[in-house]
Amino acid sequence: MNGTRPTVALLDYGSGNVRSAFRALAANGAEVTLTADRDTCLAADGLVVPGVGAFAACMGGLRAVGGDEVIRARADAGRPVLGICVGHQILFDSGVEHGHDSAGVGVLPGVVERLAAKRLPHMGWNTVEPAEGSVLFAGVEDAWFYFVHSYGVHAGEALVGLPGVRVTYATHESDRFVAAVEAGPICSTQFHPEKSGEAGAHLLRNWLGSLPVG
Repeated sequence: MNGTRPTVALLDYGSGNVRSAFRALAANGAEVTLTADRDTCLAADGLVVPGVGAFAACMGGLRAVGGDEVIRARADAGRPVLGICVGHQILFDSGVEHGHDSAGVGVLPGVVERLAAKRLPHMGWNTVEPAEGSVLFAGVEDAWFYFVHSYGVHAGEALVGLPGVRVTYATHESDRFVAAVEAGPICSTQFHPEKSGEAGAHLLRNWLGSLPVG
């Protein structure tokens, strides 16, 4: 990272552990603003989208502040976005919960669905299978990260077929799912980097260091 602290807008739409995310981003070199202001979110070097809870509820909160439009606008302009946990999930086309299909932001292809595992939620530390050439996982390829979720994306093949896209996987019981995505300006993690100790801090520094500043 260069001597200039990158500006990061932490999207405030009523979902997510924003305090821990704010502290982690600031501790690892970002100038962070917690905001739902459209202009601030569009102008920042990076936008972080947190999220916890139900897919549909998070999408409702996101739409209420115009966050879905902001994410799409940044994606179209090649401006970096990082989604975390449900903030990762809502970037996909749709989510299926309790038989109900809810539209997502749609900047990544795929459907969020319940994990095929007996023990849910998938909660605790797990390893991942980083994609070859990953920027996010450089230096933490063998690290453990902290997950809390019952839903995920299985059809990573739709992502892998896109030019320049890197997909990282994790496995809970025998169910293999998408743990992280790097797709041009769009990055996302199913796990919580802000709760993943030094490995998560390293990943955040990798992302912050990749931001075009100014």
